[in-house]
Amino acid sequence: MPILLSELIIEILLRLPVKSLVRFKCVCKSWLSLLSDPYFAISHFQRLTAASTARLLLIAPPNPGIRSIDFNASLHDDSAMYTLNLDFLSPNDYSDFRIVGSCRGFLLLNSYQSLWVWNPSTGVHRKLPSTLIESNFKTFLLGFGYDPSADDYLVVKASSYDNPMRGFDKATNRVEFFSLKTNVWRDVEANNLSYVNYNDDIKGGALLNGAIHWFAFPSDVRHGVIVVFDLTGRSLSEMLLPDELLDHYDLDTCELLVLGDLLSISFLEMDRSVEIWMMEEYGVESSWTLTIVVSAEDIPADRFFFPICYTRGGDIFGTDASTGLAKYNDMGELQEHRSYCNRRDAFEVAVYTESLFSFPM
Repeated sequence: MPILLSELIIEILLRLPVKSLVRFKCVCKSWLSLLSDPYFAISHFQRLTAASTARLLLIAPPNPGIRSIDFNASLHDDSAMYTLNLDFLSPNDYSDFRIVGSCRGFLLLNSYQSLWVWNPSTGVHRKLPSTLIESNFKTFLLGFGYDPSADDYLVVKASSYDNPMRGFDKATNRVEFFSLKTNVWRDVEANNLSYVNYNDDIKGGALLNGAIHWFAFPSDVRHGVIVVFDLTGRSLSEMLLPDELLDHYDLDTCELLVLGDLLSISFLEMDRSVEIWMMEEYGVESSWTLTIVVSAEDIPADRFFFPICYTRGGDIFGTDASTGLAKYNDMGELQEHRSYCNRRDAFEVAVYTESLFSFPM
């Protein structure tokens, strides 16, 4: 009977949200031990992932407001939203704050050139040490992912030599990755790859199939490519884009993302519409397919639409490129829109799945 009761308790706990489980660690020593067990954390995370219970972290003024939103519910349902604390950053840090990665419940934050890894569900966080990159290198790619073969989280950083006198055709890059398990930055062999940093924007990577993906522009080629960092092999490679995309679209107005477990590209058109292409067979250049065209004309104030992910019901969920969130159905018709703040510069969003995971030892 005690064994059956114990199994029943575990089964019930596995169905509860992380927010409740964190509180339940105070119930008794046996529950603290159970809820701190990494195997329990894995089982709980697998259930949440299978049930498609991802949430959106939204950071917007005032104060700033930090909200966790169940985007599968109505955007106007306040009961599907709760507030969070980001107390390890000072209020001044929010003026130069980016969420540049999400993996297994952790978020990678970039604030004033400082990198933090944070689990918003449990509050655990870590500031990364300075990289090996010299001060005259400027970061333009950041990524975050998990290597299951080593049970390790990696932060990847690519920087270019900040010297305008060299010109775009002589770009010098340096690529490093940080292991949360060893707490060490290491160089990546990338002697044959050289990319141009056209602006001061830092691009976050799209995580899929054990690799991080970015758009980049090789210094010796006019067209852009997709740069791929393999998290297990710790190596860089490239995916070429078909001529149909390269010849007809401006890669400066596109976003690389993951939609429905497929690598995707959203292209912003002059009429405020967004074309979404998907790579239906991973790694196959010819499998890129135009999937849907979404018009932003029904969003007020002449705003745009940038997709983030699918909802559980198949709607396309994203931002209005300003201060709000929106949902479109699979016909490209606007379903919902809601604004959350008045300051566009402080609006940051990221999709994450709640988890009990701690940093690897």
